[in-house]
Amino acid sequence: MDAVSIIALSMGAAWASGINLYATIFMLGYMGLTGNITLPAELEVLTNPMVMTAAGFMYCVEFFADKIPGVDSGWDTIHTFIRIPAGAMLAAGAVGDVGVAMELTSALLGGTLAAGSHATKSGTRLLINTSPEPFTNWTASISEDLLVIGGLWVALNHPVLFIIGLIVFILLMIWLLPRLWRLIKHIFRRIGSWLGLCEPPPPIVNPKSTPADESDNTSGNVRT
Repeated sequence: MDAVSIIALSMGAAWASGINLYATIFMLGYMGLTGNITLPAELEVLTNPMVMTAAGFMYCVEFFADKIPGVDSGWDTIHTFIRIPAGAMLAAGAVGDVGVAMELTSALLGGTLAAGSHATKSGTRLLINTSPEPFTNWTASISEDLLVIGGLWVALNHPVLFIIGLIVFILLMIWLLPRLWRLIKHIFRRIGSWLGLCEPPPPIVNPKSTPADESDNTSGNVRT
């Protein structure tokens, strides 16, 4: 594999692990077992039938858990301690035996990328769970599965295109995560105020509103 393909495989495995680790492991193992790709020696263990069976079973469990409002967020919380280190390990293994320094660099970058994609998924799911109906959870879960499978296929077959898409994703993630965090804090403060644990959060101010509009809203004047 050339350098571009190795980078795409390494970062692609880390990115996908942050979204759905078990689908990532199973797909890489299946493609390596069927000869569609040549995995580095450090990742050949993914083609082991026991590893593929375990990954396939856990993917089936996650497939259903990921579609139940509330359960999906609990599942994501637990997997914070699984997806991120696994993404780092897959990223390090994907570069092959090229030296300890390169493997450590790949692990650091892969772990960071897995943490970012995991945080984006988890934060989005928390916001989705504020809606009582389950259809958005189903849509989000299926979309994530398709994104992982499609993203890995592109990474393995069109590495340059994947790297471009990954850069776009990282830029979007940098823009989105602070906004997700503010919204999530607002939601938790509101829930805490309902339970009497804290003060209610301040209202979210429309950035397009004028000072006159805010003064009218504060004074409670009603125009007729």
